[in-house]
Amino acid sequence: MTPRVAVISFDVEQDCPPYLDSARGVEEGLPRILELLAEERVRATFFFTAEMARRFPRLARRVVDEGHELGSHGYRHERLDRLPRSEAARVLERSTSILRGYGEVKVFRAPNLKLPENLLPVLAKLGYRVDSSTARYKPPFPRRVEKHGPLVRVPVSVTSSVLRLPWRLQRPLHGALAPPRVYFSHPWEYVDMSREPVRLDCRFNTGEPALELLRRLIRFLRGEGYMLATLCEAVRMLGHDVEC
Repeated sequence: MTPRVAVISFDVEQDCPPYLDSARGVEEGLPRILELLAEERVRATFFFTAEMARRFPRLARRVVDEGHELGSHGYRHERLDRLPRSEAARVLERSTSILRGYGEVKVFRAPNLKLPENLLPVLAKLGYRVDSSTARYKPPFPRRVEKHGPLVRVPVSVTSSVLRLPWRLQRPLHGALAPPRVYFSHPWEYVDMSREPVRLDCRFNTGEPALELLRRLIRFLRGEGYMLATLCEAVRMLGHDVEC
């Protein structure tokens, strides 16, 4: 039987890319997230773009210092599937080098959950051990955790905007998800984006309502008997011998 384990993760990037270049989410939202996680005693996984780590080094270090897992989300949220392989490889190499200045980095998530398979050997060579760049709700609709050479690939369970739906609507969806449950959202979702010139799904129920819904999700998962873990910890709980 698959262990009842859930991962809370965050993609730390500029606000609602590609529409904005601001970083209110990192400046305002990330500290709020860290405070909530400390209150709920949850260790999470934070996939930083190298650009955000360089702009906000104290926050990158705070994530590590508070016991969370640091992962890579590329350099500047470039769509790796739209770059020549050689250029995408350079982006991965550069961002990895920068992020490892803040802590150990062995987990990866591609921007927009789009990672060409021909980049998996590049990740492996760079020392990554876990990739979370696929989604159960996107083709090819992966249903399980899979080994790919030295990499373990773990799909995310639902799109981030689901976590901002009213609780009465999202709760039944969680019950339908098989373990391991991997959730992700973005720091900009935890600041009020209602007046920003972005599409509706980037504005809906952001700020304080999103924070309270995240707290409710954490407590719901624990009530359902789920262990909350970082991505690497979850992979080990699933029986994979990974060093990260």
